[in-house]
Amino acid sequence: MRTLAAIPCLDEEVAIGSVVLRARQHVDEVLVIDDGCTDSTAKVARDAGATVISHGTQKGKGQGIKNAVRYAVDHDYDCLVLMDGDGQHDPGEIPLLVKQIRADAADLVIGFRTFDQMPFYRRFGRAVLDIASSNASSITDSQCGFRALNRKTMESMLGSLRMDDFSTESEMLQIAQERRLRIGETPINCKYGDFDTSTKNPLSHGMEVLGSIFWLAVERKPLLHIGLPGIAAMFTGIFFFLQFLQGFSETGLVPIEHGMLASLFLIPGTVALMLGLTLTLIARMRE
Repeated sequence: MRTLAAIPCLDEEVAIGSVVLRARQHVDEVLVIDDGCTDSTAKVARDAGATVISHGTQKGKGQGIKNAVRYAVDHDYDCLVLMDGDGQHDPGEIPLLVKQIRADAADLVIGFRTFDQMPFYRRFGRAVLDIASSNASSITDSQCGFRALNRKTMESMLGSLRMDDFSTESEMLQIAQERRLRIGETPINCKYGDFDTSTKNPLSHGMEVLGSIFWLAVERKPLLHIGLPGIAAMFTGIFFFLQFLQGFSETGLVPIEHGMLASLFLIPGTVALMLGLTLTLIARMRE
């Protein structure tokens, strides 16, 4: 089984050399995606024996993952291992993820970090994003970037991944669930502390991913996420409208508060229902 390790990078010259050297011991080729690095990441990676693809400008981790999937499919790899280049993921654990792919026990294998390895703020953020991403499934760590894909999963992702930001891991999981791919997990070790080299503020990063997950869900099931709340709002508006009519008939006075509440729910609810139906129709026409 031919295996490719792909590492999207942004300014990781300090750690990328050792990551590439250690990853090469377990795979047939290491691919580094230079996402507009301003340091010597690309040179260090090449010197360590990696193949390097450069975006030229920063296009986002999601674009790097899409390029990695495309490269793996075009070069007839049977397994693709995705990992970070900052030293947090241990290349020595690549065989743990590949093992389930090799045994045909899973189509997508996700490494999961135990909470005791993670700083508190990362535990909280991961818990929130896990709930938003997992779609009621039992995925332990939806946001871990250390994962392995077999050929079937690579082909499923090719042309289906749309996001360019850090929400790609969540989008990949949603696609796998929709295509009924087998998702496996394996525990991994993740280094933080001095290795917590994230270039983004954790709060802004979490909000960005959460927002992307929300819009992905809306786009995939607009009737459920827009139309159904719209119907609920309409019924609430009808209730207040009936209260408005009852109050007027009993007193002869216009109950302004009931009228305002009826408008507040009826109008947005109707718009949401129509929007949900329209987007659903567009989605089905596209399919």
